[in-house]
Amino acid sequence: LSSGVVRNPDYTMERIARIAKDLRLIHRFNGYIHLKSIPGASRELVNEAGRYADRMSVNIEIPREQSLKYLAPEKDHKSVYEPMGFIRQGVLQCQEDKKKMRHVPRFVPGGQSTQMIVGASPDTDRDILLTSSALYSMPTMRRVYYSGYVSVNQYDSRLPALKQPPLVRENRLYQADWLMRFYQFRAEEIADESNPNLDLEVDPKLGWALRHPEAFPVDINRAPYEMILRVPGIGVKSAALIVSARRYRHLNSSHLSKIGVAMKRAKYFITCGELVAPSIADTSPEYVRRLLTARKSRGENPLQLSFDFS
Repeated sequence: LSSGVVRNPDYTMERIARIAKDLRLIHRFNGYIHLKSIPGASRELVNEAGRYADRMSVNIEIPREQSLKYLAPEKDHKSVYEPMGFIRQGVLQCQEDKKKMRHVPRFVPGGQSTQMIVGASPDTDRDILLTSSALYSMPTMRRVYYSGYVSVNQYDSRLPALKQPPLVRENRLYQADWLMRFYQFRAEEIADESNPNLDLEVDPKLGWALRHPEAFPVDINRAPYEMILRVPGIGVKSAALIVSARRYRHLNSSHLSKIGVAMKRAKYFITCGELVAPSIADTSPEYVRRLLTARKSRGENPLQLSFDFS
């Protein structure tokens, strides 16, 4: 359930809360409801809506307030972060009440989420990821979504006239988000000051590995779990299986393939058993990059999806 602001934030929020309430109590809808909180709405109305929603979200839209003020002068981050705080307090209060009482009214059991627009402002990927990292430090924030900006009009000079939405950049941000949530990467590592934007040619994990050849090769049979997670081609489940399996035997490349490691990529960054493939330490990051990004010519650009908006 979502809406633009009609009359004022409280009027709009009251109508959205009423719809959610009617769905639950009158129409007996027991499915999933994702409800958008209106920036600037009062605590009472946000709390009322939270009793009937599974998840609530307040879209931050632009990572830096300077850019938000330029594109939407009537908005500011305070009106976004305030209802986020109302939702967070409501969820945490509900969790505390459950420890003391048997029957507690539900309140946004699925936590909250938010969204940022990619490509509408000059903000770098580093700006976006630092904002996402700060949002994930909130105990109730579950997901940050990234939406590539689509140019739909030419009459406002503040908005960039993009021929295509930045779909590859959007995809790289989702991959970087995954690294922060599950691979123990920090936003400052994924996009540092010298590389504020993500490499569109390679995924962020491979990009980090190519920028830090001093960290490789990683000895699969000795390295800690945290370092194994950083090897391109090794996922969270594979890393856990490696740490478990090496307690019983010395692992080689055959074992890693059976575990699910993408050896075509990982072999340049690891040592194990009989593996004698040239590592990034023996060659150079540029050479490994060329090997891993070599593509067969297909007559189109493999890095960008194309849509005809005419």
